[in-house]
Amino acid sequence: MRVIFMGSPDFAVPTLYALQAAKHEVAAVYCQPPRAAGRGKAIQPTPVQRAAELMGIPVHSPVSLKGAAEQEEFEALRAEFAVVAAYGLILPKPILAAPKLGCLNVHGSLLPRWRGAAPVQRAIMAGDAITGVTIMEMEAGLDTGPMLAAQEFAIGNRNAGEVTKELSVIGAQLMMQVLSDFDSYPHVAQPEEGVTYAAKIRKEEARIDWAFPALQVLHQVRGLAPFPGAWFEANGERVKLLDAQVVDGDGKAGEVLDDGLTIACGEAALRPLLVQRAGKGAMTPDELLRGFPVSKGTILP
Repeated sequence: MRVIFMGSPDFAVPTLYALQAAKHEVAAVYCQPPRAAGRGKAIQPTPVQRAAELMGIPVHSPVSLKGAAEQEEFEALRAEFAVVAAYGLILPKPILAAPKLGCLNVHGSLLPRWRGAAPVQRAIMAGDAITGVTIMEMEAGLDTGPMLAAQEFAIGNRNAGEVTKELSVIGAQLMMQVLSDFDSYPHVAQPEEGVTYAAKIRKEEARIDWAFPALQVLHQVRGLAPFPGAWFEANGERVKLLDAQVVDGDGKAGEVLDDGLTIACGEAALRPLLVQRAGKGAMTPDELLRGFPVSKGTILP
């Protein structure tokens, strides 16, 4: 097949590699423009752009696809398919209509649950036991198009970064299966029941509220790890909580219950397993407390 690949983050890279391994002709790669990132705010290309350049594939990174020039350039590539994985830009109707056989998307959830920008994070934060990948044909609506294939995945105790990595590989394999025998996959309309939306994560959602039950806080922690990371305040600093476990405990919400930083919640308590101070690497609570004392009885805000 002659395809255009459209993706930006690490989640999309396995699908690009899989297209090349399967001997599809990748006419061009589209990704979001390089942006400032990291402590020094240096301009960084997306993971997909770096991968495509190493593979020798032409890269396009327009700010928008709404302009006539961008749409004409896209159509001139004369692709049979556009393969999309976490591209990050809305595809206007002329873009959707340009590939001869349509635009296929690797979506990191079992549609129609968790349509939208942050399906993995939202699934974990909601306490879902199962998520997965759906290959769908794109249309003008937000992840509303017909489904061609899906595969379930058990979340277990994994965080968002770990689940995303697993789904990226599953999604790449599933997309190759669909492309290898496209006509055999029926286009199944998404059911109207069970629709949920995975809104982009807001900054204020990362702060931990100890008044919530410990299990709910744990879902927040795992859903936001490793980035942006759920955080709490101690000694006037932000401390990210990257992993924890629910334990028995009784006290005021936010009360430190022991010398190991176990923290009371609205119901039960959380024992941190992995934490991180600003500018530091991830560490155990014991490592944190050696130079950053948080005494038993402290009430964390």
